[in-house]
Amino acid sequence: MRLSDTGLANRESWQGSGYGLPAFDRDLVRQATLKEPIWVHFGAGNIFRAFPAALQQQLLDAGQSQKGIIVCEGYDYEIIQRLYKPYDDLSLLVVLKPDGQIEKRVIASIMESLIADPQASSDWQRLKEIFRELSLQMASFTITEKGYGISDAKGRYYSVVMDDFLKGPELPLSFMGKVSALFYERYKAGGLPLAWVSMDNCSHNGEKLHHAVRTFAAQWADHGLVDPGFPEYVDDAKKVSFPWSMIDKITPRPDGNIKSMLEQEGFQSTEIVCTDKRTYAAPFVNAEELQYLVIEDAFPNGRPPLEKAGVIFTDRETVNRVEKMKVCTCLNPLHTALAIFGCLLGYTSISEEMEDHRLKKLAERIGHDEGLPVVVDPGIINPADFLNEVIDVRLPNKYVPDTPQRIATDTSQKLPIRFGETIKAYMKRPDMRVSDLTFIPLVFAAWCRYLLGMDDNGTPFEPSPDPLLDYLRKHLDGITLGSPGPFEDQLRPILSDVRLFGVSLYDAGLAEKVKHYFAEMVAGTGAVSKLLDRLPGV
Repeated sequence: MRLSDTGLANRESWQGSGYGLPAFDRDLVRQATLKEPIWVHFGAGNIFRAFPAALQQQLLDAGQSQKGIIVCEGYDYEIIQRLYKPYDDLSLLVVLKPDGQIEKRVIASIMESLIADPQASSDWQRLKEIFRELSLQMASFTITEKGYGISDAKGRYYSVVMDDFLKGPELPLSFMGKVSALFYERYKAGGLPLAWVSMDNCSHNGEKLHHAVRTFAAQWADHGLVDPGFPEYVDDAKKVSFPWSMIDKITPRPDGNIKSMLEQEGFQSTEIVCTDKRTYAAPFVNAEELQYLVIEDAFPNGRPPLEKAGVIFTDRETVNRVEKMKVCTCLNPLHTALAIFGCLLGYTSISEEMEDHRLKKLAERIGHDEGLPVVVDPGIINPADFLNEVIDVRLPNKYVPDTPQRIATDTSQKLPIRFGETIKAYMKRPDMRVSDLTFIPLVFAAWCRYLLGMDDNGTPFEPSPDPLLDYLRKHLDGITLGSPGPFEDQLRPILSDVRLFGVSLYDAGLAEKVKHYFAEMVAGTGAVSKLLDRLPGV
């Protein structure tokens, strides 16, 4: 069994081995899609293939849509070259259910794959053609939060962005410059309507996309490089929308055990690729079964009927509440806590951590005891039910090969939202005391301990990539296991940094608690484990 259009011809062989195949005529769908495209997606990675592409597959299989998706990649071109083109844009979705069952489906909803770069001239010209088509309804994104960035933490534009500002939309190099150039193509085609839908896991994602494109439009207009009406078009809500969304589905790197299983079944397309840009991908994607996608229903040119595939369409405020519920209370804070303690305690699997009763209790205490009292209830999803599903079903799923090391990436960028918003809520509520928080400051202390790059047994490890890693570790130079405290001088620059926690922990009254926990955890080998053993409720 090989992933290709010709390889799917022997349907009996695939189906006999338990593989679900597309129920539509792919040639007809491809012809219709290329003639009148409706959906372009930026970001060809695992989450796209496992989620948005699979949603459209459901519609195609059910006859509820007659067109597929065109995907483009503007950052890591090897994904298109090595994982799309050789397989006729097909992929295999391996769904790992909590009860151990595995569902395998060939995803065939992607009809064209392109490199979003003017240097790839034929692909770039094709993208420009697509964005001039009136039929186009949606341009969606899964490019990670970094993809929308045009400036550093101090508000200084990146050099590549500055170059794009000065050169205009003809040969952009930055990701948002390329997106803005295609946006301009649509403007020149008559100011055609379109929804630009960020599906990335970040707060107010549509706002981030709008800000980046609006900045490019204004800069180009100021330099006389585009029609002066372009910025007005970007801001015209009747023609252009930037819906907010909340996406939730755990899609780890392709797993070697899944690769072996597929090979034993006769599936031949199993090469796991690590690109030059450190993207891990394969012709197959392994992912959990549970998933959520909530989108603001703002589509000026229509949209696919994705509600028939389980997407929830609602208003912006509800999307915002759902996102806050997930990111600030019911999932992401738990993930980060497990990532930090998992690295310190030598775990390489999130599901194994959930078998450690102390870490499971830690997740429960952060979610139920400290988060839920100030949770933002979205109304359409019950926060307590969502949290219980995360703790009892999703995180313990041993068939989802997710690691604390992966989740620990960019922790400095995640803390102010995942925990800082809860702290702010406590500070605003007259009926609550920030000093009652125990487990959130424990996570902060553990993160500072994690930055030492030494686990609880005293064994060195390499912290996961983080843009502030070198800056943070400099403050902790000289601290090792057994170092005597106090650590006020080393920790103050970290604990007082509003960028890291959303507030100064000194102003919040939590700094002393964090320093106390940190001192306990650097007392010697086994100190992290001992602290977890003695904490009440854990």
